[in-house]
Amino acid sequence: MSGSDEIRIEVPAAATPPTSPKSLLLRVTWIPRVTQFLARYLYPTITRLVRHDDVLFLNYGYEEDPPMALPLAARDEPDRYPIQLYHRTATQVDLVGKNVLEVSCGHGGGASYLTRTMRPASYTAVDLNPAGINFCRQRHTVRGLHFLRGNAEQLPFADESFDAVINVEASHCYAQCARFFEEVARLLCSGGRFVYTDLRSSERVADWEAAIADAPLRLTSREVINDQVVRGLGHNSQRLLGQFGRRLPSIGFLHGIARDFVGGPGSRSYDDLVSGHLTYQLFCFTKD
Repeated sequence: MSGSDEIRIEVPAAATPPTSPKSLLLRVTWIPRVTQFLARYLYPTITRLVRHDDVLFLNYGYEEDPPMALPLAARDEPDRYPIQLYHRTATQVDLVGKNVLEVSCGHGGGASYLTRTMRPASYTAVDLNPAGINFCRQRHTVRGLHFLRGNAEQLPFADESFDAVINVEASHCYAQCARFFEEVARLLCSGGRFVYTDLRSSERVADWEAAIADAPLRLTSREVINDQVVRGLGHNSQRLLGQFGRRLPSIGFLHGIARDFVGGPGSRSYDDLVSGHLTYQLFCFTKD
C-alpha cells in the first residue's frame, strides 16, 4: 500500500465505553459469527418491518454548513440527507460511462439515485440481505441498474470487472474488512477508483487502520466527516424513527432501541459522533 501510511487520523478514546444497541453492535461485529448473524437475520427483519413505508435508505445522512442545497427531483426530496451522503461519496470520481459496483446497497435508494443522475454505463448493486434485494428489484426500475445477492467478502464477479466500486456505511458489519478491500482491488480495473465512507468506534480504529494500510490500493484522499453526519442526523432521524416506530409494538424499550439505531439527537450514537468516540470518515482509493 503506498500513500496510506502518510495519512493518519488520531481519534481520542472515550472515558466510558458505549452501551447503546447501535454502539454495542459496532463493538462486537469484529466477531465473525456475530457479524454473520446480524447480516443474515437482523437486516432482513428490518426490511420486512418497514417494506410498506418506502424506506429507501438506512444511512445516517449528511449536511454541510452552509447547506449543500443539492438540486433534487421531487421524488428524491424526502430522502435529501441520505442522498447527500451518497452524492458526496460518489462525486469524488466521475462515473459517467463507467461500470460501477455498489457493495451493500441496502434498500437501493442510493443505487437508484446515482444511476439516474451520474449516468454510468452500468450500475450493479449487491447485498447479502435477500429480503432487501427482493425489495430493490420491485421498488427500483431504472435502466442500467441491476440488483444481485452477494457477500462483500466473496463477490461473484470476474477480476477487473468494474471501473468504480462504492460502499456506504456498511463495512463495520463485515467479519473481515481486510478481505473486502482485497475483493475491491481484485474487481477494479487498472486506474479504477474505490469511493468509501463508514464509521468505527474508538476501540476498533486500530484494526480499521491496519486493514486500510494493508489494502492493495492507493489511498488518495481521506476526510473526517463527523460534523456533516451529525447535521444530517439532526434533519433525518425523526422521519426515519417515525417510519420504524409505526411498525413496532407499543413497548417502550423497543422504541428506545429504534431511536438509538436510527441515531437521532439524544441517542448514544449521536452523542458518540459529537464527542468523537465514533469517527465517521470518507475515503477515495485508486488501483494503480
